[in-house]
Amino acid sequence: MRDVIVIGAGGGGPVVAKELAAKGLDVLLLEAGPRHENPREQWTSFEDDANNPLTGYFRLGPTDRSRPAWFREWSQNSFVWQLSGVGGTTQHFYGNYPRAYPGVFNDYSGADAGEYDKAHRFPFGYGEMVPYFEWVETTAPVMTAAMGRKEERFFRGCETLDLPVQTTKTTRGPSYRPQENAILQPGGTAGRTSDRNLLNYPQATGCTFCGYCFQGCMRPVGGPRNQYAKRSTDNSYVPMALTANVWATEGRAATLIADAYVTQVHAENRAGKLTATGVTWRENASGTEHREDAKVVVMAGGCTENPRLWLNSGLPNPNGWVGRGYTDHFFDWVFGVFDESVGNPKGVGSAARLDFPPYGGLENVGLPPALHAFAMNLSDSGIRGQYANGRGMTGEWDGPAGRVLGPELKDMVSGGLENILSVLVITDDDVEADNRVTRSALPADENGPIPKVHFRARQRTARTLRNREFMARKATELLRGAGAREVYRIDWAPLILHVQSSMRMGESEKDSVVDATGQSRAVRGLYIADNSALANGLGSPNPTLTTQALATRTAERIFQEHFGGLPWVRTESPVVSTDPRVSTRLAELGL
Repeated sequence: MRDVIVIGAGGGGPVVAKELAAKGLDVLLLEAGPRHENPREQWTSFEDDANNPLTGYFRLGPTDRSRPAWFREWSQNSFVWQLSGVGGTTQHFYGNYPRAYPGVFNDYSGADAGEYDKAHRFPFGYGEMVPYFEWVETTAPVMTAAMGRKEERFFRGCETLDLPVQTTKTTRGPSYRPQENAILQPGGTAGRTSDRNLLNYPQATGCTFCGYCFQGCMRPVGGPRNQYAKRSTDNSYVPMALTANVWATEGRAATLIADAYVTQVHAENRAGKLTATGVTWRENASGTEHREDAKVVVMAGGCTENPRLWLNSGLPNPNGWVGRGYTDHFFDWVFGVFDESVGNPKGVGSAARLDFPPYGGLENVGLPPALHAFAMNLSDSGIRGQYANGRGMTGEWDGPAGRVLGPELKDMVSGGLENILSVLVITDDDVEADNRVTRSALPADENGPIPKVHFRARQRTARTLRNREFMARKATELLRGAGAREVYRIDWAPLILHVQSSMRMGESEKDSVVDATGQSRAVRGLYIADNSALANGLGSPNPTLTTQALATRTAERIFQEHFGGLPWVRTESPVVSTDPRVSTRLAELGL
């Protein structure tokens, strides 16, 4: 029998695995998708090769790319950017690690407290989360982003909005700042040359400014896995979990099995309480099934797969909230065209941000050509000047919202991508009970009944719609202030990327799945430790840091309740994921 089984090696699961393995527990980490052990051999910088949702190496599917991707039923047109594999969505994220706004916690009493989703708050105060934020920020590690010309131009626009520069990690009001991100600062020759021969480890360390964050980080060339620049969990927490017996005094290396799809969580009545006892998982390649027992089971398979697995396992859903509250950040895309180069898309994908609680935030984003074309065409408003899909959105930007085509597009790109500065609008979205995951009536796949996602993507609450319009206008003001000669708003169709809260933690047992420790209210010894456990939309900040801080807190609670351990976060100092002991052991393991 294992001590702990963790289902899912994405953004949250490896955090629990690393923390509990460091305490000497026997941890099994199961991942449904592939493990890319040698990215330099398995990945490329070609955008379609990486991000095609059906055939890319970053897709939701098994290791064998000749086999179909796993299917989900969606009830409306939208683009779902989720993937499987060790590292999960952190493999293609931009490494942005802002903290959640204090207003989403239950002790917030600021003047704008009523402007947040007060019905769905975290069941504890912001101050309680701070030590866990700090733990993750040290472990990853998180640092001030390396910046370039596009960030300089973004800040020039911010200066015209009469907002202060933020100098703390806690966002308490409208302000702007460099990103706090989990990408190692460039060192040595990195960031100083474009000569590939001079960008090899250890001559170059950290970010080499390649501009291909979305295709996965595999640089600097020659570096050990835990020295790759972007701190996706396959480069940080997973290596630490696999080498815990080397760097932790009590540590025991976790076991990782990829291409292992969990099809059932087992539970039985013990002392009058339904208790998790283990899982059944199947090998994607052969179909062989295995049963593993454990004292604790942690679900970290994502906002869609966690409810699917729960429902397929026949676990109780007494309040009907398993799968409900499927929440995202109602994104939009606004960009400016300049008469001179602004440095797009070179360097770190996103290294500057503007926060405007309680409405949302803005990030500068640099994309390579194909992804940039995608971003400029994902519109709910049709083609500018041709049709508007019934939306007819106009505002401070130039002309109606929508995708740009014809002579206007030709003129816009005549200066190349270098002359375009893009801003991502990130809105604080409300938790809505009607957004949910159920089991589809379509035929089951090899892993059981497939999920159906009900998502009222275009029928948001009045507060969410207000937030999006407010932030889109702030993006336009920023770009005008930065010197853009033209500003375009795309009015993005729903892009399901920052997803959270489908197995939410909450103050009341009436509308939440897990309690304040991350443990299921219905099944003892069953925990949720990924984005799906988040109580709400965080105010709009990118969810990874809060998810990992919450997962750290959950791991500590597991250690205390089920294994007689003491809390450690407030008394110990975390070991950083770039620790040379980890590098040495990874080299010995051939990783």
